[in-house]
Amino acid sequence: MTRWLLAGGGTAGHVNPLLAVADELTATGDEVLVLGTAEGLEARLVPQRGYELLVVPRLPFPRRPNRAALRFPGAMALALRTTRGYLTSRGVDGVVGFGGYAAAPAYLAARREHVPYAVHEQNAKPGLANRLGARFTAGVGVTFAGTPLRHAELVGMPLRREIAGLDRAARRTEAREALGLDPARPVLLVTGGSLGAERLNRTAVASAAAVLATGWQVLHLAGERTAVADPRLAGYRMLPYADRMDLVLSAADLAVSRAGASTVSELSALGLPAVYVPYAVGNGEQRFNAAGVVAAGGALLVPDAEFTPETFARVVLPLLADPERVARMAAAAGGNGVRDGAERMARLARSVLSGDRRVGFRA
Repeated sequence: MTRWLLAGGGTAGHVNPLLAVADELTATGDEVLVLGTAEGLEARLVPQRGYELLVVPRLPFPRRPNRAALRFPGAMALALRTTRGYLTSRGVDGVVGFGGYAAAPAYLAARREHVPYAVHEQNAKPGLANRLGARFTAGVGVTFAGTPLRHAELVGMPLRREIAGLDRAARRTEAREALGLDPARPVLLVTGGSLGAERLNRTAVASAAAVLATGWQVLHLAGERTAVADPRLAGYRMLPYADRMDLVLSAADLAVSRAGASTVSELSALGLPAVYVPYAVGNGEQRFNAAGVVAAGGALLVPDAEFTPETFARVVLPLLADPERVARMAAAAGGNGVRDGAERMARLARSVLSGDRRVGFRA
């Protein structure tokens, strides 16, 4: 039996692919431990999935000279000692990192203890921890082709099994009924993620009557903190969030969405066309995440600052009136997606452990 330490967390973008790979590894008899922080989303999701969470301090990389930068070397040394202790005391055979605060000490500890490790990068524009980790391993899996990391191999996004194996067409009627929608009418999904996206929310609500006039209905996941009021129109279903994303994705025919790596990967894998409105803050990775499926014809991209009701009328409403174009976009999105990313990443990790680097999909 192989014992793995999977490191990452902080956000769902790191935790969900980690758990998908953990499930793939344990399905064949391996054992998985998870390295994360007590503050990140992993503190809740990892134990819920039945895995043991080993904790290291939350350790942001300093980006400017300040007090945090002065404390960083000592904090990193402590995190490194803690992680090396986990590797030796728990008899870890291999490490897989997914970025986030726990990944950097995991990569450094694995290198010090001569434990083979692999890296998975979710975004088209990689983060600092994974740029560091990729320098010292031949096992680097990426979600998007062209991701600028050494030794990058295209494996796709490791998806949850309930998403990877989803038959949207077979579940459509059930999903729409469960969500309070008309099974016979097409559905526009609007979502900005778990916290919502106010520009998407405002524009969607302002455009509600125009969408409903086309014969489509709207499923709007507005986030728990939104200040936008439900328009309370027949055929417009607004929810703060949805626990059953398998139902949401089965119900939808077209999405208006942020372009997080997990979102782009899930929609593409399921052949769900989209109008992506990338989050305008951060290092700009969302725009790059969507570039491949946009180039393939499976999605359109609108900059956040331009996503107004006027742009919605110019870009989205014509799609709703052209089902043949939506069908072509769906086929293109599906051709750009990857459903077996968890299996591919698990195979890549095992190839690093065995020293066999012939396994993989070159990006």
